[in-house]
Parts: sequence; structure tokens; C-alpha cells
Amino acid sequence: MTLAPETTDLRIQLQLGDDWLTVCDLTQLTPGRGVAALLPDGRQAALFRDRNGELYAIDNRDPFGGAAVLSRGLTGTHQGRPFVASPLLKQRFDLETGQCLDDEAVRVTTYEVRAR
Repeated sequence: MTLAPETTDLRIQLQLGDDWLTVCDLTQLTPGRGVAALLPDGRQAALFRDRNGELYAIDNRDPFGGAAVLSRGLTGTHQGRPFVASPLLKQRFDLETGQCLDDEAVRVTTYEVRAR
């Protein structure tokens, strides 16, 4: 069976200060996979869409290894909370809060995200 590609005019936006930045089309987010977006200040955000359609955005930089790789991590849930596991050392980061689930002293930035 052939499935029709998803079509939508919705754009993903991140809140940066008082403004919203359009970063990509919703169709570029495959459930369970991340996408990196370059921000105006040179940082990167990792964007995720889960299988229920929820959107998440966190800093793409792994605080343990320093590389911008979180968008390439594996997604899952732990006690009902969505997370991404870094492809470097496998630390898990809560997609809603940015809290590292493996080291409570570490957290990554989260961004408010919407589809418009």
C-alpha cells in the first residue's frame, strides 16, 4: 500500500524572547526523529515530534560531550515522560523540562514551540 505524503501549511516556530522564529515546515518533523535548526545567535535547537503529534524543542548541544548532536539521539519515554538519549554517552534529557534524567545537576535549555 502506498501512503500519501503528509501535506500541511503549518510552520514550526520557536519562541526566542518576545518573538517567534519560524524554523521549518511541520512535514520536516518525522515522529520519533529529531531535526536541528540554526538559531540567529549561532546556537542550535533540536526539534522533535512524538507519535502523538506533540512538539518539543531543546538545545542541540550535549552538555557532557560539547557536540551539537541531541537532534540525532534516540527518543523514548521514562515514567511517562518523553526524553531523548544523546548519541554520545547516552544520557537522557527530558524533552519537556530539559532535565538530565541521569544527572540531576545537568539541564539543557528548552524552547516554547508551536505550529502555525
